[in-house]
Amino acid sequence: MKLSARNQIRGTVTAIAKGANTSHVSIDIGGTTVMAAITNEAVADLGLTVGKPAYAVIKASDVLVGVED
Repeated sequence: MKLSARNQIRGTVTAIAKGANTSHVSIDIGGTTVMAAITNEAVADLGLTVGKPAYAVIKASDVLVGVED
C-alpha cells in the first residue's frame, strides 16, 4: 500500500464501537489513542478486530494548537 499521506502511524486496534452506520475505531499508538470514525462496511472490509495491527493515516490541511487556560 502506498499513500500520499505522510502521517502513517502504526498501532493496535483497542476498541470498535459500532453504531447504526458508523463505527468509532480506537488505535493505541504507544500509549496514546487515536480515534477514527469510519463506516461499518469499512470495518468489515478491512477485517478490523480488537488486537489487530492497523495504521492511523492522518491527512489534514490544518493543524490547530490549543493551550490550557
